Amino acid sequence: MPSLYPRLRAWQASPTLAHVVPLMLFIVLSEVARFVKIENSAMPWYRCAPEHWVYPIQCLIVGAVLWFFRKHYGLAPWRGLGWAMSLAALGITVWVVPAWLYEQWLPTVQDKPAWWAWFGIVERREGFDPTLFAAGSASYWATTLLRFVRLVLIVPLMEEIFWRGFLMRYVQAGGLPFWRVPFGQHSWLAFGIVTTAFMLIHNPPDYLGAVVFGSLMYGLAVKTKSLGACVVMHAVANFLLGLYVLRTGQWGFW
Repeated sequence: MPSLYPRLRAWQASPTLAHVVPLMLFIVLSEVARFVKIENSAMPWYRCAPEHWVYPIQCLIVGAVLWFFRKHYGLAPWRGLGWAMSLAALGITVWVVPAWLYEQWLPTVQDKPAWWAWFGIVERREGFDPTLFAAGSASYWATTLLRFVRLVLIVPLMEEIFWRGFLMRYVQAGGLPFWRVPFGQHSWLAFGIVTTAFMLIHNPPDYLGAVVFGSLMYGLAVKTKSLGACVVMHAVANFLLGLYVLRTGQWGFW
């Protein structure tokens, strides 16, 4: 233990680890749910839908890591929050419209054109489904609340710290420490790399929405020079997405 403490202190002092580790850890833990999942509805819920227990554990671990590195995250100045909320509503609307169109067109279209999938016009019924538990039960509300904690708190912080706080600046650093690049500095190369990477980390049906949302987020970062505004935009968008999912049952969105 005495030898571990100095190592932890050294890790904690690294701005790069602080900005990169939370997202990388989040991705690895997300794979746990896929690895242990058994596609058999006759199995107990914790085997056929392990995301209901993996995601809360994931939130605890990633949240603890964010707290561990907290001194490296400068969310201020808190400005442009009106822009953040407006762009959040616009971005998430663009994201969900294709799936909404699918639900509207499905009854009237016999053969779905191949190009539908290119624009995300696909079914989104398979995913994190809290109705696995009885409606109104303590289990239902607990799993729904914890899902919103992940959606609205952990994901916006972790992703914006990486995408805008780290990668957007790293691309422009030219070999220098990334933190020497002012937050929100514009570069078309940074825009292209960050937006493309943000798109690719999502599922193919979400590519169009991710490109639009990532572009809006980049514009907000450049306009406000505020990481906090980016986190707010992402959090508000995810909150609206969560409400949409609960209303429509399109569980594939979250």
